[in-house]
Amino acid sequence: MLCRKNSSFVDRGNVPVYLNVYDLTPINGYAYWLGLGVYHSGVEVHGIEYAFGAHEYPSTGIFEGEPKQCEGFTFRKSILIGKTDLGPLEVRAAMEQLADKYKGSSYNLITKNCNHFCDETCIQLTGNPIPSWVNRLARIGFMCNCVLPATINATRLGNNRINQDKSCEAETEKKKLTRQERSTIATPSSPSVQVRGRSRKRRPRALQPSSPLILGSSSV
Repeated sequence: MLCRKNSSFVDRGNVPVYLNVYDLTPINGYAYWLGLGVYHSGVEVHGIEYAFGAHEYPSTGIFEGEPKQCEGFTFRKSILIGKTDLGPLEVRAAMEQLADKYKGSSYNLITKNCNHFCDETCIQLTGNPIPSWVNRLARIGFMCNCVLPATINATRLGNNRINQDKSCEAETEKKKLTRQERSTIATPSSPSVQVRGRSRKRRPRALQPSSPLILGSSSV
């Protein structure tokens, strides 16, 4: 698929702003040529790549790292989106302004994913949006469950995984309580005997980031 420069392309300064695109699934090898695919993306400016990821805490999901080196994904290509006149500190300030809007717990594969973040960031920095094919599958929505690997849901959408774990724990605990009640009823002549069941607490597993968060100390 050829990447053509938009006729409405805007240059706001001298500092280039790139969109680094990564493959989330091998299916992209075929889907890419149809203008589809499941992608992660990050915005590279001043030698730093900014991206957005999911975690279960109400702190920002924006993180920074080495360009083209986002752990867990396969780098595909870098696209020049435009240029900006903002310096490194001004770009950092812009990310901090977006931090509250893009919290890790608000991540949604269809309505608020890494590509939505990159699109808003690129428009803010350069006046130009990201190519439509990068986030096209999110707009199609219903296709995502068919194409997205199970590992993506498990590692990137932390809330769903933790909620599933809690449901399983609740069901297990319920079964244990039922067994305790049956044991108590079966031995009415021994009131001093108490049947104890052990309950296990599972710590929420924070997702490990590919780099430190800009704000907050929770993991992406």
